[in-house]
Amino acid sequence: MTLHRINPPELAPASGFSHAVTATGGTLVFLAGQTALDEHGAIVGKDIVEQFDQALANLLTALTAAGGGPEHLARLTVYTTDPEEYRAHAAEIGHIWRARAGREYPAMALIGIVRLWDAPALVELEGIAVLD
Repeated sequence: MTLHRINPPELAPASGFSHAVTATGGTLVFLAGQTALDEHGAIVGKDIVEQFDQALANLLTALTAAGGGPEHLARLTVYTTDPEEYRAHAAEIGHIWRARAGREYPAMALIGIVRLWDAPALVELEGIAVLD
């Protein structure tokens, strides 16, 4: 399996995402949306940074259980109830990403929404990975 991240010079520089990702020769894994739920089903984290950290940990736990790792992520969608708060803490969120997933970024989108299933949740992550 090969993932190739494409960031054409004609587009604005990609920071914290890739403009496009191609995948060849692998198995697709569709990762359900993950929020900051702990093992007991309670939302943890007092702010968007702490909740992003837990949601990313949950997403990567599901990916690991499917036989993959962060390097296999081809697509990630971030849903948040407060896009401006997310942007205000982008540097901290980026640090969490690099600590948990490294410096390779999937194709990504951030979508602002009214609320998530669990009302205290501020962020939800869902993804697509390609395994060898």
